[in-house]
Amino acid sequence: MPSSNHLSGETSPYLLQHADNPVDWYPWGEEALRRAQAEDKPILLSIGYSACHWCHVMAHESFEDPAVAAQMNELFINIKVDREERPDLDRIYQQAHALLTGRPGGWPLTVFLTPEDRTPFFAGTYFPREARYGLPGFSDVLQRIGELYRTRRADIDAQNASLRQALENIEREAQSQTALSASVLDQARTEIARLFDPVHGGFDHAPKFPHPPMMDFLLRHWEATGKQDAKALHMTLFTLEHMAEGGIYDHLGGGFARYSVDDKWMIPHFEKMLYDNGPLLALYAEAYAATGLPLFRRIAEQTASWVMREMQAAKGGYYSAIDADSEGEEGRFYVWTRDQVREVVREDEYPLVAARFGLDQPANFEGRWHLYGAIAESELAATTGLGEEVVHDRLEQARSRLSARRELRIPPGKDDKVLTAWNALMIRGMAVAARRIGPPEWGESAERALDFIRATLWRNGRLFASWREGRALLPAYLDDYAFLLDATLELLALRWRSSDLVFAIEIAEVMLKHFQDHEYGGFFFTADDHERLLQRPKPLADESLPAGNGVAAFSLARLGHLLAETRYLDAAHSTLQAASGAIEHAPSSHCTLLKALQESLQPPELLILRGSAIDLEAWREATADFAPQRLTLAIPSEAGELPAGLADKKAPAKGVYAYICQGAHCESPIDDLEVLRARLASE
Repeated sequence: MPSSNHLSGETSPYLLQHADNPVDWYPWGEEALRRAQAEDKPILLSIGYSACHWCHVMAHESFEDPAVAAQMNELFINIKVDREERPDLDRIYQQAHALLTGRPGGWPLTVFLTPEDRTPFFAGTYFPREARYGLPGFSDVLQRIGELYRTRRADIDAQNASLRQALENIEREAQSQTALSASVLDQARTEIARLFDPVHGGFDHAPKFPHPPMMDFLLRHWEATGKQDAKALHMTLFTLEHMAEGGIYDHLGGGFARYSVDDKWMIPHFEKMLYDNGPLLALYAEAYAATGLPLFRRIAEQTASWVMREMQAAKGGYYSAIDADSEGEEGRFYVWTRDQVREVVREDEYPLVAARFGLDQPANFEGRWHLYGAIAESELAATTGLGEEVVHDRLEQARSRLSARRELRIPPGKDDKVLTAWNALMIRGMAVAARRIGPPEWGESAERALDFIRATLWRNGRLFASWREGRALLPAYLDDYAFLLDATLELLALRWRSSDLVFAIEIAEVMLKHFQDHEYGGFFFTADDHERLLQRPKPLADESLPAGNGVAAFSLARLGHLLAETRYLDAAHSTLQAASGAIEHAPSSHCTLLKALQESLQPPELLILRGSAIDLEAWREATADFAPQRLTLAIPSEAGELPAGLADKKAPAKGVYAYICQGAHCESPIDDLEVLRARLASE
């Protein structure tokens, strides 16, 4: 039995967590795949990630157990995969799990593959060491699968053929096309209303996820209806308010956990993921711009501060995740006893803290308290008679002291790898928040992250997906390119750098050359020169991340309108056509694609401001109202030569010109700020 395995040379924190297991783990690669074929052993593929609580549980129970490891080593070739580094493998085998079991998957994902073609013939998620929770024991599973592989090969081969056909059918059905109209936007709005929880907000029951694409769609739908669809606005604001007051939000440190285990948003699964917080930061900033509600501004400010304080590396990139566990317990870092709180806050603060954060209610997490917004500050001020300002100041002082005390605890582990796609989501979030709320350091944070990606993850005209400890790894996926294009356009809307526009064009060209399906339209998840896998998926629906095809269609169309580049517009249109059947079947599952469809049916308004950098600032501030279908770019006259589509938008010798364009039509330039204000107010 090996004292160490083949993972010690990896950079993934998740893989390194397993480097000292007695299991003879391999990373996914030729060495392991060849050995499986040579020894005619099935592959045990285990997929997880570093912040995953049940991954840790299965590791402690089984992968660290010498007896279980001996079984695994005797019967299988064992491959460990970080789903964050290899979303291509995770996507394929999660779908296979759903086909094999009739249930959604999750992590840890446990899949058994035939060695010749890596087709899964048995799949599950977490298995306990011994049978419990209605699940078989992992040792029994290993024994049965090993025996099944030795004695039932013909049955396995027949099942594998059916599975491969089913995977092909899924792709073929997704390619069926139908004509899309604005009616599908209304259908999605109706579906979302049926899913909406009118008591606690959100769009499902426990486990309860935020679903930022749905709320983004609702906000845009409300604005597109002339702000007449009050229910669409209510569903968004009500959900955002309840999330902000719930325990899914970290009231001391800022930022959101991945999901809530209950309907009330009270108790989270405590891991914090970068990919959730980027879209949520943008959404709260947009909601603030739409409503002016101080709560949304505060949540954006605290979340942005948390990102810059805890999630941004000195070199500029954003880290991936913070674990749910510390000291071997889920949530230990975050929960309190009443006595612990009393030790930290002042005597006159404690009653307010107890009422505000639920300490005067029964314990809500294993005999302790996880803080949540049990009562609004305004209500607390009314019931105590202290006044809102006094209540707010005392709570802020207490919150600051509690946060400082919490920092003395042993923190959860941090996954410090830098993922291109997830960084792009946070770059976009920071750029949107900076544009809507204003602190320049947020934009500078986003700029540093983009510069880091260009310096370390952009090599010879192609992106890499992951970076850690000086090593850029793995060819990038569709999400990396599409999300980064979208983020770069948002950063350009915040502040102009000509080099960023050049970068955006380079990203778009790679997408068209290496990812586009030139036969049916849309974009594959992997490039045309990527490793051949069981399937080459074309993701259309929003999942834990926005759909890559939706972001690609949206951002390519905007870039196409900006540059008058018909190839980008055609690619966006063919993506919507390729996805039309899937959208028609389940509109609310495709909200990111619907955002692209909305701008396809009614092209975005482009507002190009030209003038000196000093003169532009007042004009940009005056045009910062909530208008999600408008792309505003303030391009200083010092920017130099511009590409086609922008070259004719000249800067005046003095003052500012505002060019308003929609589709192929541009109005005469406006040189008076009050005239521009009146023009925009008339929309």
